[in-house]
Amino acid sequence: MQTIVAFDFDGTLTTHDTFLAFIRFSCGFWRFAAGFARFSPMLAAMKGGFYPNWKAKQMIFSHFFRGMPEARFSAYCEAFCRERLPRILRHSLLHTATEYAERGYELCIVSASVDLWIRPWAETAGFSRLLCTEIEVKNGILTGRFTTPNCYGAEKVNRLKTAYPDRQKYHLIAYGDSRGDREMLAYADEYYLM
Repeated sequence: MQTIVAFDFDGTLTTHDTFLAFIRFSCGFWRFAAGFARFSPMLAAMKGGFYPNWKAKQMIFSHFFRGMPEARFSAYCEAFCRERLPRILRHSLLHTATEYAERGYELCIVSASVDLWIRPWAETAGFSRLLCTEIEVKNGILTGRFTTPNCYGAEKVNRLKTAYPDRQKYHLIAYGDSRGDREMLAYADEYYLM
């Protein structure tokens, strides 16, 4: 039987959220601070459960990146993986992932983060599949919208079911750290809450 190991990314493979880290890295501190000050009432409503997580995330993403050429965004993603991401990776868990890979297990990342700022690193770290939030690009320009539902909560299970449909043919191990991972952890045969 095949074994698949699904890792949440933010707070699990990393020590903190990469959505915020990526925006600060690519836009600079002052633009980052001004943008989040503008959205602070909406973020407070989201934290209180009065505003949908996905909607807040897409509005913030759109504020910072709508209209940006895809090539420029991709360059930021590659630079982020090279310069910033190594400082916030949870190296003890990466060692565990390497051990799984050596046993022949398939490794995947299931994350609400945008796939493009994880992919350059994941391709070199042994992860065969990314099930993440994906962004819309038209004519080489970011629209600020997502093409997939935000990969959070129940959507993580939906993505796993689509990517690995025959549930009886594999053993699923899952790693997560937050309420956004609960459904994925419950779906797994074996799970670890960080």
